[in-house]
Amino acid sequence: MTPTPATPTPHIAVLGSANMDLVAYVAEAPRRGETVTGREFRTVPGGKGANQAIAAARAGATVSMIGAVGADTFGAQLRSSLEHSGVDTDLLRRVDTPTGTAHIVVDDEGGNAIVVVPGANGTVKGLTPGDEAVIASADALLLQLEIPLKGVLTAARAARRHGVRTVLTPAPAQPLPEELLAATDLLLPNEHEAAALTGITDDPPAAARTLLAQVPEVVITLGSQGSLYAARGAEPVTVPASRVTAVDTTGAGDTFAGTLAVALAEGKSVPEALHWASSAAALSVQRPGASASMPCRKEIDAQAAEATARTTDGTPS
Repeated sequence: MTPTPATPTPHIAVLGSANMDLVAYVAEAPRRGETVTGREFRTVPGGKGANQAIAAARAGATVSMIGAVGADTFGAQLRSSLEHSGVDTDLLRRVDTPTGTAHIVVDDEGGNAIVVVPGANGTVKGLTPGDEAVIASADALLLQLEIPLKGVLTAARAARRHGVRTVLTPAPAQPLPEELLAATDLLLPNEHEAAALTGITDDPPAAARTLLAQVPEVVITLGSQGSLYAARGAEPVTVPASRVTAVDTTGAGDTFAGTLAVALAEGKSVPEALHWASSAAALSVQRPGASASMPCRKEIDAQAAEATARTTDGTPS
């Protein structure tokens, strides 16, 4: 019997942010001029670019991270965190500007207030020849909006020149230039970002149809309701989310993005890829933290198989 050929390992390039999250937990957030006592403080590696890179690496891809950190302790810690997850950091620049930080206050009701200081992330305004060569060799390029738009656009155009699929997470939500949309293959907003981009609220299918006038494919993530895929000339596909008890939803969207890129690069069908990425996100929300909560491939495969079995026997997933 001839063995089934192994699926080639996909190569995912990620251009984006790397932050250190400085998180203070308090009963009630301080008002202006007020000082309160917190009960806990954590430093957590973050940034949407770094998070998506780690998610893709743990899902089984070869991953190259393009971005910048400072020549400081936080920069060293972020690089170590990426490398520990198997991400290649040869193109993670070391610059004189301090590493980016996110200063987060979380209250007992789960509300938060965040101040982001871009730092080194703000220096990523273009590509080096080495950056473009890595993008050209990739199966997909993952982009977000926590670095300057000029850098994002330059990378998207490079991917388009080399026939590399570009997946853009439009977060934080902001108006997108036509040039960037023209160089985007798959737009991956959550329902709130889709509403911000289109002005259409509470109707993700309508928002997706509007976005298809600008990009060829859209996936809108819907939190506990799953995800919606739409493409020009095709019927929409909706995949429900697994029913789990969420502990911390931080990083779930980045987990979904990284694993979806891997699944599509491996040639999985759209429904299968959405199901697989949804399974990864379901695992991540059951654990605290962002990058620390992201599952490995073996866990994702097991979760996806279990969800499929429950659906097959009629049990809600």
